[in-house]
Amino acid sequence: MTTPVCTSASHAAAPMTRTPAYPSFTSYVRARRPVLLRTARSLTANASDAEDLLQTALTKTYVAWERIEDHRALDGYVRRALLNTRTSQWRKRRVDEFACEELPEPEPVPGAPDPAEQQALHDAMWRAIAKLPARQRAMVVLRYYEDLSEAQTAEVLGVSVGTVKSAVSRALGKLRENPELGLVR
Repeated sequence: MTTPVCTSASHAAAPMTRTPAYPSFTSYVRARRPVLLRTARSLTANASDAEDLLQTALTKTYVAWERIEDHRALDGYVRRALLNTRTSQWRKRRVDEFACEELPEPEPVPGAPDPAEQQALHDAMWRAIAKLPARQRAMVVLRYYEDLSEAQTAEVLGVSVGTVKSAVSRALGKLRENPELGLVR
């Protein structure tokens, strides 16, 4: 009689059923996942990192499931696992920035607009557009930001082409009069 070298290979022919070893763990995760995900979200910079962090902490909890004596304190255990995992990730983080004498910023191109001024103008433009009445604002955004024709804008809003022309003209007049946009003139 020979003994199989790989025990998982001897069970390959048998159909696998995916029943969790700890049904209580599965029910705990289903019940507490939203609360634990909020905790993980507060420890990370974005939602996908929070999901990864929670998954790692739940894996650690699953591995230690038999050793956890008081299942009423599971939230504290998982929160501690979240915090410890996040601290470990933070400590392992690579630092790719090094101090140097020269700034690594590119030299400004003569004649090119200043990016800070462009951003300030962009912000001022959106503030001015936000002050327009809703109908005019919608028409300006569709015409100039979405790059629709007058006919397409009229069709989207359910108005005539003439209405679009006159409303856009009035809106542009108001934008020209806006003191914040005086730099553009």
